[in-house]
Amino acid sequence: MDFTKSEYYINRELSWVRFNDRVLSEAENAEILLFERLKFLSISASNLDEFFMVRVASLKDMVHAGYTKKDIAGLRPKEQLDMLVEVLHPFVEKQYRIYEELRRSCAGVGLEIIEHHEDLDEEDGVYVDRYFQDSVYPVLTPMAVDASRPFPLIHNKSLNICALLSRRGGEHIGKQSSKGKKEDKEERTEEERDLEFATVQVPGVLPRFVLLPQRASDESKKIRIIRLEEVIERNIRKLFLNFKVVDAAPFRVMRNADLTIEEEEAEDLLQEIEKQIRKRQWGEAIRLEVEEGIDKRLLKILKKELRISQEDIYKISGPLDLTFLMKVYGLDGFGKYKIKSKEPQAVPEIQRDIDIFTSIRQGDILLHHPYQTFEPVVRFVEEAAKDPNVLAIKQTLYRVSGNSPIVRALAEAAQNGKQVSVLVELKARFDEENNIGWARMLEKAGCHVIYGLVGLKTHCKICLVVRREEDGIRRYVHLGTGNYNDATAKLYTDMGLLTCGERVGEDATAVFNMLSGYSEPVGWNRLSLAPLWLKKRLIKLIHRERDNALKGRTSGIKAKMNSICDRDVIAALYEAAASGVKVDLMVRGICCLRVGIPGVSDNIHVYSIVGDYLEHSRIFIFDNDHDPEVFMSSADWMPRNLERRVEIMFPIEDQALKKEAIHIIDLQLKDNVKKRVMQPDGTYLIPPIPEGEERICCQEIFGVEAAKKASNAQRKKTKDARVFIPMENPG
Repeated sequence: MDFTKSEYYINRELSWVRFNDRVLSEAENAEILLFERLKFLSISASNLDEFFMVRVASLKDMVHAGYTKKDIAGLRPKEQLDMLVEVLHPFVEKQYRIYEELRRSCAGVGLEIIEHHEDLDEEDGVYVDRYFQDSVYPVLTPMAVDASRPFPLIHNKSLNICALLSRRGGEHIGKQSSKGKKEDKEERTEEERDLEFATVQVPGVLPRFVLLPQRASDESKKIRIIRLEEVIERNIRKLFLNFKVVDAAPFRVMRNADLTIEEEEAEDLLQEIEKQIRKRQWGEAIRLEVEEGIDKRLLKILKKELRISQEDIYKISGPLDLTFLMKVYGLDGFGKYKIKSKEPQAVPEIQRDIDIFTSIRQGDILLHHPYQTFEPVVRFVEEAAKDPNVLAIKQTLYRVSGNSPIVRALAEAAQNGKQVSVLVELKARFDEENNIGWARMLEKAGCHVIYGLVGLKTHCKICLVVRREEDGIRRYVHLGTGNYNDATAKLYTDMGLLTCGERVGEDATAVFNMLSGYSEPVGWNRLSLAPLWLKKRLIKLIHRERDNALKGRTSGIKAKMNSICDRDVIAALYEAAASGVKVDLMVRGICCLRVGIPGVSDNIHVYSIVGDYLEHSRIFIFDNDHDPEVFMSSADWMPRNLERRVEIMFPIEDQALKKEAIHIIDLQLKDNVKKRVMQPDGTYLIPPIPEGEERICCQEIFGVEAAKKASNAQRKKTKDARVFIPMENPG
């Protein structure tokens, strides 16, 4: 049977839009606290920006290049773009319907978001005008467009205000050249020839909204804000004193931000990436957002100068760039409309008064973030940097925080004379600039910095500490599903393993020898690496479950990941399911697999959880005839992860930790609050909770369980520390 038919697959881009719709549905959910809904709306907008800059841009590149190869679902690039036009315009309209609903709800709880500067009364108008004059005007640079001043570069994602000016209102500043372009004059009507175009960028260095002063008469102490672009638009005539402003409107451009790096041709990869980052600002315009009701003449100019097609213009009935809502979320005074931040719990196996290496020698330690603190991972590197018995530290860095304690510890280790090797992945999308800075700092501190492998991204998360001990050299290893980022570790669910297992340590050494030199191991003890071995291992494990089912043995696959769109892996799952293997997949984002295909995927169920934390961990469980094998990984089941990245899949071998990993998956599968169930048409539904059934929200329960473990460990420690002192005989 052919399991690779295109009708068995869902288009990747459409699946992503459905994922973002699940994010947006959290903003729509009236059962969620109001400010959390604002946050989800902001996230959906940020997600959409990146989707345009990378995925839509990539499809446009393919169309320009004449690329006509069909995707996994049988669609050519042009067909995919046409499909996206059909779904993305309604998606944006839905975002703004929800925004208006949330804005009205905010007004009811003491936050008034003033939409238009015309709605300001005289007192507020005076305050706003003074703010403009004192704080905004000095920063602005109005840009006129005429024969001597070409249309300016409109930066990617920047918010701008365009204006239509009439010369009849005053003397033109700097006379227009008489050598105007003939074709331009012929294209413009007589009325348009009397008008000028100008634009001004809304400065990103200033807050996106202005807090208006509270009124003494307002007993409710309502907080009122107005967006910066409205303040500028109200005062825009002050930027063009000798002209009459006929009309003004905000606009925003999204550009192609997908870097094209010729690594083999680049003499210096770092310099090449720096050059490509700058190009992001003037890549092809792929999306234009304008205010609904913009003057047709303004839109005509923007469309022509930006060379953008009609279907890529989004007319917005509300504020452009809804990511500003994340700043609104941060306003003080609305705590009861936000989820109370939960402190990550201590890891019971790691004690403050015992060095971390002693704790790891007592047994493998499984970390579950953010329910458990990321501090042990930071401590692992910090203690290694100071420990005189540590000889070397080797680590990969993909995305780190802006003030990373791990990077500081690595620099300190090098300064302490240890051998420190760090692979900094310069091609981590949208973190390139940040990573270049870290790489240079680490080099100055004396670290050996590697910039990754040509043609591959190094996405694996591994840290190796080589330590001299009484019985010889011992290797300690941390392996993770997420980044070495102490900030996102509080927001993303991820898993980590701390071990000093000899076989894993040998593999870790081989990984770094491969990354830093030309050493390519013949085989591996415990780890499976992409791009050469991991995919083969996955398919082999899936086939083993298929074979067990065919032989009448118990079988089953449970897997959790961010995305699945690799045709070979999906075909193997179809084959296994058709042979009787039950497959449960917890896929947060993109899923190109279809459920419910008779004789193909009847036994496959796909779920997705969108909750307070971003589900980011990758856990794979194979029944293996009642002897389950459990793996965790940095890799999703996507071609880019399995074929074009350095990734690691690692086993969980300790029986107690295996049970814990299986419990994590099983509890997520039982979730009836945030778990959405994929339908045969590729959409997702949250089934209603049957009357009388217990409410199960896995993210809430994981938090409770982590707190209980930490509390029990503390009680046990306190009990063990007590010393029994018998009372003196009172007689």
